[in-house]
Amino acid sequence: MAALMPVAEALRRVLEGAAPLPAEDATLGAAHGRVLAVDLAARRTQPPDALSAMDGYAARAADVSTVPATLKVIGEVAAGHPFEGQVGPGQAARIFTGGVLPPGADTVVIQENTTRDGDIVVVTTASAKGRHIRVAGLDFKAGAVLLSKGTRLTARDLALAAAMNHPTVPVHRTPKVAVLATGDELVMPGTEPGFGEIVYSNGYATMALARGEGCDVIDLGIVADRLEDTIAAVRRARDAGVDLLVTSGGASVGDYDLVQKALASEGLALSFWKVALRPGRPMMHGRLGAMHVLGLPGNPVSAFVCSVLFLIPLIRRLAGRTDVEPRIETALLGCDLPANDERADYMRATLTDGPRGPVATPFAEQDSSMLVPLAKAGCLLVREAHDPAARAGSRCNILKLGL
Repeated sequence: MAALMPVAEALRRVLEGAAPLPAEDATLGAAHGRVLAVDLAARRTQPPDALSAMDGYAARAADVSTVPATLKVIGEVAAGHPFEGQVGPGQAARIFTGGVLPPGADTVVIQENTTRDGDIVVVTTASAKGRHIRVAGLDFKAGAVLLSKGTRLTARDLALAAAMNHPTVPVHRTPKVAVLATGDELVMPGTEPGFGEIVYSNGYATMALARGEGCDVIDLGIVADRLEDTIAAVRRARDAGVDLLVTSGGASVGDYDLVQKALASEGLALSFWKVALRPGRPMMHGRLGAMHVLGLPGNPVSAFVCSVLFLIPLIRRLAGRTDVEPRIETALLGCDLPANDERADYMRATLTDGPRGPVATPFAEQDSSMLVPLAKAGCLLVREAHDPAARAGSRCNILKLGL
């Protein structure tokens, strides 16, 4: 019997042949969370001119260095409405925040430090050269690279890209994922199951996780346990140009496990199909031409755990992200645990706040068919292969579960 592949090696194989997808232009409204495919340089200088940072009066510092100073108001400057004249000796221009500093002026006196009567303003507090002025290029200058290739765009980055005058940004294409379930025993939710039938649930979690990563998802539905039907479904995925086909069930080698046979008949280059993992041992990975293939186990919890450990990292790599691997954190163990065997264990556990930090307590029943503990879990408690027995209160590794 072939040795089971360690989880870390399986993940390495899943990722090693995955490169970021080609670039496409996305509008700023559609680029949030996407990854820049090239460096992005500013197309303009910000601000393009010296601007007032306050409401007040644009004047010459030489005229207001000694107070009180009496000046004649010769015009008004609002944001978007520059003053076309020039401020000379003994003069000032009423200016509002964001207004372009008129020629001749080199300081702004805030309105709180003035009194005005008609076109005469009296400055009561001195103002130095450059006071309350945003100089041209204070934020950035044209040509400066401000967002680097590989950046996953945040809301702040999008604001900067807009200010840089980019209506669109070049980002790696969003992965296109197809999800396929196999099994004569499966019926859709809302159906009354017959004898020996079960309601299909795996794909809804898988598709939600993929959509949560920004993927376009195609639901190929349920295929009966017939080789020709399974082959036809694989061809539909390939004809749709998906980047990643995810199957659920049928990835083993039993008489009714036809996914491997169907994929092999289409030319699958198999990477592995057994992982030293609980739950999720019959996990498959390979390539069918340009299309990546992940074969998830049929048990719903196994399918979910494998999606977290392998599907999400693969999607992130295809999308151009560098933070692809699951983020392992630590907590305190909420109960005693025996020594582990040769498979890494990802146990559903509650996560509560304790006086010494978060406490992870695994559910007593960990059967891979049980969805209630999964729905109630706050994390997966990670135990490596051959981990020794652990006592309550000791440190343990966890993988938090999101929405």
